[in-house]
Amino acid sequence: MCRNITELRGLEPPATEEEVEAAARQYVRKVSGIRHPNAKVEEAFEAAVVEIAEATSRLLAQCPPRRQPPMKEPPLRVIAARKAAAG
Repeated sequence: MCRNITELRGLEPPATEEEVEAAARQYVRKVSGIRHPNAKVEEAFEAAVVEIAEATSRLLAQCPPRRQPPMKEPPLRVIAARKAAAG
């Protein structure tokens, strides 16, 4: 598994749309080998992100609850917590 894709199942509060999209974007970057899509592939790249985010949301909605939360906090939550602490 790609170490950059964060586990989203079992988060409290549940994963946001932004977190699901970020994970989908990381997945598409990894499998395509494209970090910054150019004009030729941008439309296909973004369509893939949307499709994977939708599939991820459906999957998370159907998964049973976890007994324990994920070991790591999603990066977007870590950044938000740092900003909140900084004032």
